Amino acid sequence: MAKEFAEIFYKSQAWRKNRAAFLASKFYVCERCQNKNGIGNIAHHKEYITPENIDDEEVTLNWDNLECLCQVCHNKEHHREEEGATREGFTFGPDGQLIEIQ
Repeated sequence: MAKEFAEIFYKSQAWRKNRAAFLASKFYVCERCQNKNGIGNIAHHKEYITPENIDDEEVTLNWDNLECLCQVCHNKEHHREEEGATREGFTFGPDGQLIEIQ
């Protein structure tokens, strides 16, 4: 889910067109796992969008700042284990869903 300050940007026609063209140019192949974990359907910003750079198209719309990721790899990027993204005893499964460690 997008942060509140970025909701308008992610709903904009400029972003939607840019995202669609970028993902198509990568053939929907995750740049990290080459689709071992799922289809690459997320245009991830390498330099995260912040309130300070949300209006800078070199950050928000520049393909050099984008990476095609699947949901699992995107979860790993934003919810690294050392950051404690999951409750103890849980992890992300191959579909990016939270599962209990057995």
